Amino acid sequence: MNWYEMLKEYFPEEELKTKQHLDTLLAEKDYYYLDCSEQHVLLYAEFPSFIFVDYMYVRGSKRHRGIGKQLIHKLKKKGKTIILEAEPQDPNDSDTSKRLRFYSREAFNKADCIQYTKHSLITGEKVNLDILYWDSSGEENDVSIYMKMIQMYEEVHTFKEFELYNDYHPKAHDAIHFAKTGQDLLS
Repeated sequence: MNWYEMLKEYFPEEELKTKQHLDTLLAEKDYYYLDCSEQHVLLYAEFPSFIFVDYMYVRGSKRHRGIGKQLIHKLKKKGKTIILEAEPQDPNDSDTSKRLRFYSREAFNKADCIQYTKHSLITGEKVNLDILYWDSSGEENDVSIYMKMIQMYEEVHTFKEFELYNDYHPKAHDAIHFAKTGQDLLS
């Protein structure tokens, strides 16, 4: 089975990029990486000061064997802040609770002041996601994570979007809001 088919088994369509989008990032951007086996898929962007985990999947039958922990620790060894998007806890979906407990055990924090709505150019759906981060330096805060999310959004999520989807995502500041005071950071 190929790595994209593995992602499609787990991630809802509205959270996925197309295979062409991912292949184009892998081929054209020296900061975008794929790590995969029959047991897992990890796609991430490594910037000078942080890593963005775009997708991490461990095959269901291989879970609870430490594979996810090994993948996260491999990234932690790079000594950079790690950022990822996660579905908020949903009482009707036990996977969300398990996933959030995993990241909590791995010392990830939730960026409480950031509101992020991911817009799918495939389905047109909008999904609210939490931003989680592991702070390598002890100096990160929601403002610094917000700025990193803006950079990631512009360099990963919207990369060649019109060429690949014949459409555009909302501008970064329209999709990602700093909500400490209920207003956008730039207001």
